[in-house]
Amino acid sequence: MALSRRTFSALAGSTALGLALGGSGGPGAPSAYAARSVPTGPAPAPPSADGRRHTIGYDHYSLLVDGRRLVVWSGEMHPFRLPSPSLWRDVLQKMRAHGYNAVSIYVAWNYHSPAPGHYDFTGVRDLDLFLRMAAETGLYVILRPGPYINAEVDGGGFPGWLTATKGTARTDDPTYLSYVDEWLTQVNRIARRHLFTQGTGTILLYQIENEYDAHVDEAGRAYMSHLYKKVRADGIDVPLFHNDKGRNGYWVPGSFGTGGEKGGWLYGFDGYPSPSQTPPDWGHYGPGGAKGGASASPATPGFVPEFGGGWFDPWGGAWFDGKGYAESRRTRDAAYERRFYLTNLANGLTLHNVYMTFGGTSWGWLPAPVVYTSYDYGAAIDEGRNVTDKIAPMHQLGHLLQRVPDFAKLDRAADVKAEGLKVYHLTNPDTGAHVYVARNDGTDAVTTDLPTDAGRVRVTVPGKDARLLTTGLKLGERTLKYSTAEPVLCLKAGRQDIALFSGRLGDMAELVLKCPVEPNVMRLDPEAAWVFDNDDDLHVNVPLGEGGLTRVLVEKGETETPLVLLFADDATAVRMFPYDTPSGSLLVYGPALLRHAELRGSEVHLTGDVTETTTIEVWGPRGIDTLVWNGRTLPTRVTLSGSLMTTGLLPATPEVKLPALGGWRMRTENPEAGPGFDDSAWAVADKKTSFSTTPVPPGQPVLFADDYGFHYGDVWYRGSFTDATGLEEVSLAYSTGTQGLLTAWLDGEPLGTHRMPVPDKNTTVRKGSWADTAVFPVRERLRSSGRHVLSVLVRRMQHDQDGKGLDTHKAARGLTAAAFKGASPQVSWRIQGAAAPDPVRGPMNNGGLYGEREGWHLPGFRDHDWEQVSFPRAARYQGVTWYRTTFRLSVPADVDASVGLTLEDDPYRAYRAQIFLNGWNMGQYINNVGPQHTFVLPNGVLRTRGTNTLALAVLSEFTTLSGPGRVSLTLLGRATGGLPVTPV
Repeated sequence: MALSRRTFSALAGSTALGLALGGSGGPGAPSAYAARSVPTGPAPAPPSADGRRHTIGYDHYSLLVDGRRLVVWSGEMHPFRLPSPSLWRDVLQKMRAHGYNAVSIYVAWNYHSPAPGHYDFTGVRDLDLFLRMAAETGLYVILRPGPYINAEVDGGGFPGWLTATKGTARTDDPTYLSYVDEWLTQVNRIARRHLFTQGTGTILLYQIENEYDAHVDEAGRAYMSHLYKKVRADGIDVPLFHNDKGRNGYWVPGSFGTGGEKGGWLYGFDGYPSPSQTPPDWGHYGPGGAKGGASASPATPGFVPEFGGGWFDPWGGAWFDGKGYAESRRTRDAAYERRFYLTNLANGLTLHNVYMTFGGTSWGWLPAPVVYTSYDYGAAIDEGRNVTDKIAPMHQLGHLLQRVPDFAKLDRAADVKAEGLKVYHLTNPDTGAHVYVARNDGTDAVTTDLPTDAGRVRVTVPGKDARLLTTGLKLGERTLKYSTAEPVLCLKAGRQDIALFSGRLGDMAELVLKCPVEPNVMRLDPEAAWVFDNDDDLHVNVPLGEGGLTRVLVEKGETETPLVLLFADDATAVRMFPYDTPSGSLLVYGPALLRHAELRGSEVHLTGDVTETTTIEVWGPRGIDTLVWNGRTLPTRVTLSGSLMTTGLLPATPEVKLPALGGWRMRTENPEAGPGFDDSAWAVADKKTSFSTTPVPPGQPVLFADDYGFHYGDVWYRGSFTDATGLEEVSLAYSTGTQGLLTAWLDGEPLGTHRMPVPDKNTTVRKGSWADTAVFPVRERLRSSGRHVLSVLVRRMQHDQDGKGLDTHKAARGLTAAAFKGASPQVSWRIQGAAAPDPVRGPMNNGGLYGEREGWHLPGFRDHDWEQVSFPRAARYQGVTWYRTTFRLSVPADVDASVGLTLEDDPYRAYRAQIFLNGWNMGQYINNVGPQHTFVLPNGVLRTRGTNTLALAVLSEFTTLSGPGRVSLTLLGRATGGLPVTPV
């Protein structure tokens, strides 16, 4: 009845035998665990590579891990968007500390495969290392290796070389499947070493394909069946799933062949509702039907593999009116999260993954055409790894779902109405606890009486917000009657129970405990007030946030187990960190982040971060008497609430001073434009046919860059011909991703520059391939007989994604045709793109600029003979100019400083710059398009205690003066603590 302890037998067709989950095997199949009920109880312990076998099952409520109910509260991050493995652990620890119990990751085929048969899982591509880190952090992993991933990356994750192959992608085409099998073999060889079922890691779920709605037909079913059987044959024995692109009911259990296996497949769907919309009912308790969301698969738990935690932004910033990701974060803020995520919870969705939780950086040539370098996404953890205000609902709900088991098994209960609010009412059939989600879809705050099973409760819900209320909830040995503050957690520390409640700053929290026998009550902070009435109820009232954390101790009465009630506003609650150790649970209050905790006898050893002046307070097992913070013993006292609290304050993080950037050296390039440049080593562009979806123009050779093995970055063309007599115009047709550009020379003389338009919000914001023709007049003095050279540089940008399964990633990039007015020369073409892939940084780091091919971006390159210049600059030049400098940082070893590079100039000036830090291509700045001006420089690539080399490759259009203007370092965040960072 669960996925574990299986022996796989690979048969013809890659069919795996031996799996017998009691799940939904299709229409008419019995529900999982239909013969027995799994009661409400404690959640499974945090996962680890513990060497023990584990079972993973499910029913329609939730996953079942080792027979215990698990609510998955997951966040998406992509290791490939953070090219510093040391920082992976930083983000993972922040996720765990703030309530997540799982991390979902794409594995990008293009990131690991520079050529057919070549795969790189070393360095920044070390998937094995990431999976070990996740297990060490105590997070489950949802693994998503495609083969297609979308993810707003080049080609949707397909490798560049796939564009020049015969097979039709995302179908059962044998050629395509042969490459897919090769890719999955490489990924699964690593993944099967980290399966939670085997006790060797924490991979909990595994996705095949991604939002596949292109071929819901026989060919698509054969394709999905092939992927399923291949993954099983490779030894992956955890539940598999697919993420439906919307509520279509596609790929529910039983919709394709699984080699006879039943119950190993979960249905999930993605949802990105606009924050201006009313939160939809997409779970089991919504309108229902095959297109209603989770109701398409009633026997499997409600699952959203992607639910909007923000949104991406295009070149020009059309989605957010040029305001960038700050506007994404503002429109999808903490109130948005409460309103939309609580609605999901009220609809029975118990597998919830927030896309994105950490967006990161689409560095190098990684981004898809629809995004620029930053993939911040407006996420709860920003691109500079700073925890934002959006973390509060994630923190509170995540810890609630892990620490209060009632939420793993909820049924829809009788309708409840309250004026001005949408109310969801659910109950736990085992415990009798009631859950109410009161949602305000209006803009003004609503104060009203909410009918509950404990009586009418007066509540206030701000506009466009929601509130969670519970009645009858067990708080250890006592029972909550009701609370207007939201429960966050309940745990046992030593011999006492601790319960935390939170709400908005300034809210007056009212909590009522059922007390058959009058208890002893002590308010430990002056903000609290309490009274015991004649109805055997203990009333506690607290204004949230006025004094930070408010503590109330309840003793005696019907139980000898004390209860510590804690009340916090959002800013205070996110500084409360539960942590389980083999010796018992801890609750830590005060720091900005708790990374790790362990007990060594009577000593509590904690590591974490501090940003502002703070105390540290710890509740834990009896007998603890010493607190060690980041290796330093702190003086403490024991409080009346049974905690251990520091007697002094930990200091705020000191200021971090960044140097001004100066000492620039400059050199112009593009010798390829000159008629005498030696291009004899370049590839001859003389192919006649192509597998591209772009037709080869009649009478023209194939000029598409991918057909000659140049898949990323800039590409050069040189066309030689004789006799330009009468030549009036040159027309150059080209095809690129968004914001592509073409610039041309004839015999070294600039002809001009053409670039693709900026996408608009209504029609082209999602357009991935752009084609146009640049027409240049030829000056009379160039119209001569003899040999001529037409030189063309194309900034090809990125491949389109293939979201509709139409091979759109194969659309041409680069020149597509050349035509001439007034003459008909016969042109012989040669082409040059990027040199061999960088063995450390990978194939997507470099393009075909002369300086890139010659290593001008690398540390150690001798630039002493370059011209000394200063910024700002105002130059007119067609082509590429390089600028280099070095700078030294001396950030204290115990300070984690996040640093960015900011570029600013007159927005009229038309130029763009590639930013290279210590050889790493950290992104592309387009001055007159934007909206991005600050680029994150991740520690590890950035030497925070040492010398750094910064290079800017500035491509000027000649239509305006170009810069750079102001170029400076920007401090994005700082904290005392952090983690050791290994240079990459």
